[in-house]
Amino acid sequence: MNMSNVGGRGRERASRVAAWALVMLAACVLNACGGGGSGDGAAQDAELSAVAALGQKIFSDPGLSASGGQSCASCHDPAHAHAQSNAVSVQLGGPNLDIPGFRAVPSLRYLSFNPVFSFDSEGAPVGGFDRDGRAQSLAEQAQRPFLAPHEMANASKADMVSRLRLASYADEFRKVFGGAIFDNPDDAFDRATFALQRYQIEASEFHPFDSKYDLFLAGKVQLSAAELRGLALFNSPAKGNCAACHTSARGADGSPPLFTDFSFDNLGVPRNTAIPATSVASYFDLGLCGPDRTDLADRSDLCGAFKVPTLRNVATRKVFFHNGRFSTLRDALRFYVRRDTNPEEWYPTVGGVVQKFDDLPQQYRANVNTSEAPYNRMPGMAPALSEDEIDDVIQFLGTLNDGYKIQ
Repeated sequence: MNMSNVGGRGRERASRVAAWALVMLAACVLNACGGGGSGDGAAQDAELSAVAALGQKIFSDPGLSASGGQSCASCHDPAHAHAQSNAVSVQLGGPNLDIPGFRAVPSLRYLSFNPVFSFDSEGAPVGGFDRDGRAQSLAEQAQRPFLAPHEMANASKADMVSRLRLASYADEFRKVFGGAIFDNPDDAFDRATFALQRYQIEASEFHPFDSKYDLFLAGKVQLSAAELRGLALFNSPAKGNCAACHTSARGADGSPPLFTDFSFDNLGVPRNTAIPATSVASYFDLGLCGPDRTDLADRSDLCGAFKVPTLRNVATRKVFFHNGRFSTLRDALRFYVRRDTNPEEWYPTVGGVVQKFDDLPQQYRANVNTSEAPYNRMPGMAPALSEDEIDDVIQFLGTLNDGYKIQ
């Protein structure tokens, strides 16, 4: 069964967007997220709460890693829209910063607006954190990097907390969470990840809503001719069809678009042999059904599906897709529209036969989305977008970068 059929994406999409709009509105009210929906440029941060201010310090503290050289900001660089700053497919971590990871680093921008993971009324998975949606909150998502052997590599929660006790802000941590907070390492660890969550919710740097497109929606700037053509191609169901999953219109309540509907899709991204784990032929990252996520291991229909990411700041990314297979936005777009018309460009050929969807075991290749544009093509057909049209879409995607200044 195709992922596009699991849960009837078309009919449910409108209800998901409506639900997201309510989440968005509630989040803005609760967090006073200035700038959301107004397109007024960079919001001025209100003073961070004491908890969020602690989260800010924890976020940038390499002393909380076993190596002493890796913090949250190392992989989620504020100067690169809270994504990775290099073009390496997977980052190195561990005690000696020499252990490779398994997935490309996702951006943390706009992540606080994610709904929790659930299945909609037609059975389609929606929301959650991490590329497989397994974490139910920003705080839960923050737990793994501290403990993963290929990331910050603390041996246990107590190990991480022992480093936290030595931080320059340890007394501040005690002041906020109680003088005895370090007596219980599990509690201290949970407070630290909660502080990270508050930081990401309260600090406008994680959701400034000050791109050129935000200002365009607010009627304060005009898009160029190429950007407007790109927007039309982005939205066209017969062309890019990007907006089918990467919503580009304001919500019914006026909330700004996040360029994701929080759904999951299986795109059949080619295997990336730059990831050391792929040297083992039996290794496959199947997203929703494992190996990181284990509760859906029996849902073979979901194998290979990953969460649709926001496209805000996508033009600043160094790598694309869950396995970092592509390092340019152009290649990522060309893959979308030429995957089915020219599969030999993306997949290996063995014995004269193109090994399409080669990063999935054979039994899961039928899960790949082949029904929606631009994937509904066959070899010999014209791609949904020409090279000139790809240029225009790239121009439009550049308008989604945060920090636009009116000329």
